[in-house]
Amino acid sequence: MCSTANNIHCNRLSGKVAVVTASTDGIGFAIAKRLGLEGAKVVVSSRKSVNVENAVSTLLKDGLDVHGVVCHVSKAEDRKNLYDKAVEKYGGIDILVSNAAVNPAVGHVLQCDEQSWDKIFDVNVKASFLLAKEVLPHLRKRGGGSIVFVSSIAGLQPFPILGAYSVSKTALFGLTKAASHDLATENIRVNCIAPGIVKTRFSSALHESDSAKEAALMTVPMRRLAEPHEMSGVVAFLVSDDASYITGEILVAAGGMPSRL
Repeated sequence: MCSTANNIHCNRLSGKVAVVTASTDGIGFAIAKRLGLEGAKVVVSSRKSVNVENAVSTLLKDGLDVHGVVCHVSKAEDRKNLYDKAVEKYGGIDILVSNAAVNPAVGHVLQCDEQSWDKIFDVNVKASFLLAKEVLPHLRKRGGGSIVFVSSIAGLQPFPILGAYSVSKTALFGLTKAASHDLATENIRVNCIAPGIVKTRFSSALHESDSAKEAALMTVPMRRLAEPHEMSGVVAFLVSDDASYITGEILVAAGGMPSRL
């Protein structure tokens, strides 16, 4: 076993280099930390330099080998710089975790305005597609690798108040299936996780008030919200050799919430 509730002792990712987008707080930060604890060299990124600096400082204090790069995933020059800096620092890339997402629209899907719809799909779907496409040369140089998209249970069971966001997360399932099939013979695995309701700043609309939290908990058979670290272990498994025969899958971690279309 690699972990206990609060302790991780494992080197199954030793020698691997991981790039994790939107990894300065919440689920992304937890993933970056977990991969580092399991032996990977990790490149953390975010749109704001102060957030990158703070995350790197925290992870370095934990004794992890990390490097920070400012990256707005919708900008081609930022994505290129992210990969260039990873290769410059660590010599290559083995793992991509595409975690960046936005949600500027709260409400039913057909109430979403065009500008918000475009922004959601530019970041949540298009940027994930481009990040995966642009990392391929680096993975091929290493003889293979692993890509994980961070989706949501909302992609399987849409949240009414997060309509457009839910649709964007469904799109990541299709991207996972298509890309995994295309890359299966190249030792490049592509998988996706679908977290349930996780206690993060990003999902605060679903749990910040007592009434919202109570309503959310009624949908979760385990009757509690997830912690970010509970998603990080799932990703660490998927990018490790323990999952060497798993590709094209959507792994749901949602406390028992309904999880199939």
